[in-house]
Amino acid sequence: MTDLMNRRTMNLMTALVRSAVLLALGVAAVASLQLSARGEDWPRWRGPNLDGISKETGWLAQWPAEGPKKLWEAGVGIGYSSLAVSKGRVYTMGNIAEKDGVSCFEAETGKLRWRHDYACASRDPNGYHGTRCTPTVDEDRVYTVSRHGNFFCLDAATGNPIWSKDLKKDLAGREPRNGQREGWGYAGSPLIEKNWVLIEVGGEGASVAAFDKMTGEVVWKAGSDCPGYASLIAFDLGGERCFAQFSEANIIVRRMKNGSELWRLPWKTSYGVNAATPIIQGDEMFISSGYGFGCALLKMSPESVKEVWRNKSMKNHVNSCVLVDGHIYGYDDSELKCLDWKTGEVKKTGDANWGTKAYGKGAILVAGDKFILFGQTGKLGVAEINPNEFKELSSFQALPGKDTWANPVLANGRLYVRNLDKVAAFDVKAK
Repeated sequence: MTDLMNRRTMNLMTALVRSAVLLALGVAAVASLQLSARGEDWPRWRGPNLDGISKETGWLAQWPAEGPKKLWEAGVGIGYSSLAVSKGRVYTMGNIAEKDGVSCFEAETGKLRWRHDYACASRDPNGYHGTRCTPTVDEDRVYTVSRHGNFFCLDAATGNPIWSKDLKKDLAGREPRNGQREGWGYAGSPLIEKNWVLIEVGGEGASVAAFDKMTGEVVWKAGSDCPGYASLIAFDLGGERCFAQFSEANIIVRRMKNGSELWRLPWKTSYGVNAATPIIQGDEMFISSGYGFGCALLKMSPESVKEVWRNKSMKNHVNSCVLVDGHIYGYDDSELKCLDWKTGEVKKTGDANWGTKAYGKGAILVAGDKFILFGQTGKLGVAEINPNEFKELSSFQALPGKDTWANPVLANGRLYVRNLDKVAAFDVKAK
């Protein structure tokens, strides 16, 4: 009898242990699945870290010939603004009937939540009409700048204005210019730094200014340079918080605390077009400009800067490069290329350059071990990250396009793109 009871007890204990092990394995499997399919918001230009890199995982990179399922499409007005995605909402800008509009859509359905309109001329003397800036979302507020300097802080849920500034009237700002002629308008997106929001202003009033992000009060203003078309980017240098300003004719590094200048390097391009946001790694900075000018890797200190190398192998006309594992990937005018970060050497596949010309002057972002590529005529594709071989995995015509330069966005299993007047969302969630 005792032996029988002991056996039953042992069997029960064995069953309990087996159940516990299976439960643990199940929990681990669920946790592993959650980790392998993690979503991420994209609340500002170039993403959470201003580097064009998404940490989203588990999304589908292999698509049918017609592309992944289109979830929704919506008109937004003419412009070149990219998109910001935060807390289930998508934000962008566009101009309709000479009114700029900041639009907010439900990320899942495309339903218009709100649109904030204000008078702003869309005309561009060079033929590129409409908006430029990408909205910046910070907690429950969204910050935008029009091509003519209308600077807004809006309630992210309702679109109601919280405060606003006119950069030209209130701060004596000056738009970017095309030599001595009218240029393409303000294009840099607002930069959030703790309690401040920074933006290029331009001209004698202030080259750049920091505002209290809650009230709009000017915290400090500095410089008198005419702005370029790139966005400001913050980083640490020599133990101090700094930021880089890619102005009309210089790359400038300033102290975050008051905007005072640490140093500048002349970088004068045709038409004053410095449009690509710098890439920073430690005390090194990569800059690139189009119109035949080229690129350089800079070595920085708080007191000075020197060129590590300079060449014309990467000429970013519109969009910025990305840095992955010691290699720079981006569009040398209309050709996708790869450069070695340390040497500037162009990577080759056999006798040909790594890359492709199929996307024209496109945009690029990184997600996991893949590139997402969006071409200027609306082609959307995925390619492997491999500096030794360019291998496209999927591609299709996502939207009709001409000079479609807005950066694509991957956020929470949805891939968003826009052409000159429409936004489209595609389902790339892992099944």
